[in-house]
Amino acid sequence: MNSLHGSQAGNSVIDGATKASSPQNTALPGVVPHPQAEVDRYVATGAWGTRSLPTAFRQAATTYAERTALITPDTRLTYRELDARSDAVAARLLSSGLLPGERVLLQLTNSATAVIAWYGLLKAGLIPVCTLAIHRRLEIEQIGRQSGAVAHLVQADFPSFDLVGLAQEVADLLPAMRQLVTVGAAPDKAGLRIEDLQDHEISNKEQAGLLEIAGSLDVHGPAVLQLSGGTTGTPKIIPRLHAEYRYNAGLTSGWWGHTEQSVLAFGLPLAHNAALINGLHAAHDVGAALLLATPGADVMLPLMAEHGATWTMSPPGLAEEYLSHPAFDDAVARLSTWVLTAARVPRPVFDELTGRGVHVTQAFGMSEGLFLFTPLDAHADLRAQTVGVPISPLDEVRVLRPGTEAEVAEGETGELAARGPYTIRGYLAAPDRDREAFTAEGFYRSGDLVRTRRYAGTLSYSIEGRAKDLVDRGGEKINAEEVELLVAGHPAVAEIALVGMPDPRLGERGCAYVVPRDPLNPPTLAGICAYLEAQGLAKYKWPERLELIDALPRTQIGKISKVALRADIGAKLKHETRICPPLSCF
Repeated sequence: MNSLHGSQAGNSVIDGATKASSPQNTALPGVVPHPQAEVDRYVATGAWGTRSLPTAFRQAATTYAERTALITPDTRLTYRELDARSDAVAARLLSSGLLPGERVLLQLTNSATAVIAWYGLLKAGLIPVCTLAIHRRLEIEQIGRQSGAVAHLVQADFPSFDLVGLAQEVADLLPAMRQLVTVGAAPDKAGLRIEDLQDHEISNKEQAGLLEIAGSLDVHGPAVLQLSGGTTGTPKIIPRLHAEYRYNAGLTSGWWGHTEQSVLAFGLPLAHNAALINGLHAAHDVGAALLLATPGADVMLPLMAEHGATWTMSPPGLAEEYLSHPAFDDAVARLSTWVLTAARVPRPVFDELTGRGVHVTQAFGMSEGLFLFTPLDAHADLRAQTVGVPISPLDEVRVLRPGTEAEVAEGETGELAARGPYTIRGYLAAPDRDREAFTAEGFYRSGDLVRTRRYAGTLSYSIEGRAKDLVDRGGEKINAEEVELLVAGHPAVAEIALVGMPDPRLGERGCAYVVPRDPLNPPTLAGICAYLEAQGLAKYKWPERLELIDALPRTQIGKISKVALRADIGAKLKHETRICPPLSCF
């Protein structure tokens, strides 16, 4: 991978942009726009404002300059400090030859430097592509090719995998890739180090160039590219726009009542849509502090206690682990709200948190848009048994009979579909997928089966299952078809079906039902995992249990019956005290 440190290619952007390299001429092809009538409505109601993400943060940094913006285990930054460091990163990224509108793959863990890098990218007019540190060659190559990424920002000191080596491997596969950027690398390593860039003192001319870029960004254009957990073999890319991302974050901070006195504790990966909207941008929308760490109780809970966390969000399995930790009561002493994120929250977890003096609510969200939150003042049953209501008055929600565009009656189970000011109108350059994923009226089919429930007149939604073929492992959506297509290439596998099996901590793990080619010489789970590793598939997608079977169950029309397989593994787990370690690759 070439390092363009010292190249003059990007200097015109800082020193007075030429028309050829100006941000307004770098529109990303393949973004499906909202119909103009919808745009006009969202603008007229004030849902879509006129400020881009970097402009909004810069204004917050001016208003709340000396307030704490970010807390991590080893760093505490004010808004002024975060603004200055991210300005420096933005200026140096541009002087390296990167241009506004170009895409940058992210593979970072939670840290102050990652947040500085995030805002630096936005201020430079670059578009982050939110992959994860746990993704591997197969996913990164596909996503890099689809997005047209030209740079790769990686966590060089990621403890379990050489992400710098992965970036170099991917660069050899993608001719457009030309710049390596790192967090956590040693000073003598290749590429641009964010730690070096953030210490750069920018000139008045560079500052003026950054302001020009931020002011010329199309607020109705893409700011961030998220990833879908859809059902097709290749991950789909989700363009999220400046205007609707800002609106989404503002709705979130308003819903939970955040103020500049709030401290939001977050342990999920920063690049997740949930972390960016509910954590980073929601906090900085109102001058609050974001407390960002890894989710481990030994790290997160003492930080929450020390800094007086007022709000947090986590899966219920993580909350259950926290409950038994000796620092729990101190950590929640100032907590006003604990938001649980899962399709179904176990009532014992809800009740135990409540019994410890914590006000518990639920949330459901998708990278494609729609958020459902339970109201803060709702009855406990609504907060315990549903994921709530749409958070915007402009959200339009329908519950459809699966496979049709007909709505079901109230109280019946159907597929959740949505349209609104922060729900996408299409994936990036994926018209075939769009025809399946959207109704004729532009409602996004979520693939989640829901049922409406009424509590004291409030119509709320509960998640009843999935129409899409996914495994939800700790919030990471695993596309069953992607794994099945790869496992099917194993020489000992005749047929394969991947289903989610219940797991008390992660919600689900993947279980592979395999028909062996030779029953006398069947594949092993370890062998399948080794095969997937060689294919470059991220480890979290590997099956964690193997069930050998003579034939896969079929429906009357000949399709594999995953309903029967899920029922089978569920029944087996009920008779087991735990998942057998020898069967797991983890």
